[in-house]
Amino acid sequence: MSYRALVVNKTDDNFSVGVENLDESSLPEGDVTIRVEWSSVNYKDGLACIPEGRVVRKYPIVPGVDLAGTVESSSDSRFAKGDAVVVTGYDVGVAHPGGFGELARIPADWVMPLPAGLTTKEAMAIGTAGFTSALSIVALEAHGLKPSDGTVIVTGATGGVGSTAVSMLAQLGYTVAGSTGKTSEHEFLRGLGASEVLTREDVSAESKRPLEGERWAAAVDPVGGATTAYLIRTMKYGGAIALSGLTGGSAVSTTVLPFILRNVALLGIDSVFCPMEKRAAVWARLGGDLKPHGLLDSIAVETDLEGVQAVATDILSGKVRGRTLVRIHSHA
Repeated sequence: MSYRALVVNKTDDNFSVGVENLDESSLPEGDVTIRVEWSSVNYKDGLACIPEGRVVRKYPIVPGVDLAGTVESSSDSRFAKGDAVVVTGYDVGVAHPGGFGELARIPADWVMPLPAGLTTKEAMAIGTAGFTSALSIVALEAHGLKPSDGTVIVTGATGGVGSTAVSMLAQLGYTVAGSTGKTSEHEFLRGLGASEVLTREDVSAESKRPLEGERWAAAVDPVGGATTAYLIRTMKYGGAIALSGLTGGSAVSTTVLPFILRNVALLGIDSVFCPMEKRAAVWARLGGDLKPHGLLDSIAVETDLEGVQAVATDILSGKVRGRTLVRIHSHA
């Protein structure tokens, strides 16, 4: 049986991205064969679709770090034909063929039953980006954050992690500020629940001062770089930053003073190898109190396999708003 997939290949003198017909025999080893209904485009997928992206470890590859669909066959007793499942992270889409194909074969330990309260489409509208947002919020809650503590700032707020974080925090009762480089998107952020919108320049300006005025109770930061340095300088006493990304750079210029004098905490957020027990617990909340309002009508848009490459290009240049779903099976 053949199936359609987006294939990225790189050799010494050539790089290609395109939709191909593959034979089922080309699927890798794995326990669970899944008919993919929906995937989504994440920043890592954008990197996978360029020759210098440095995330793909094995070519050729079917990218797509997220997928949701139904089980076609399983050699693992935890999953049966017809089960609705979700897969995010691990080596999917970078060293193991991923979600941008009509079929996927995945190790059972990477597969999770579709959480209650979500369709496969909604699960992919959340995807790795929304899961990262939820992990960030759960980490901040575990650190002690409460809505009464003050404003929580979300950086890169129009992106996948940022937009879902703004929505989740607002519906949990937090006062939310969002920062964005897109002046045209202020109303979008206010519609998601932001009560204040800052420019990218507001949160990335260089400063020689190790501490500035205490402003934020906490931060969800998928940006990194100079923005993280700004957050560290402006956190309230006891505040925490949930750091998950590096779209603004990987180097952070800071001093130890905010950590010592203001008890600031920097919380690392990893969605890729997050243990399954924690993963399942956070996804359960994504089907409940963390499910973003307006997920399918304001945060997510759709494309198909042929449209993935254009979206991948846009996401790397900061032109994508919210989440982009990839419709894999037209009947889904």
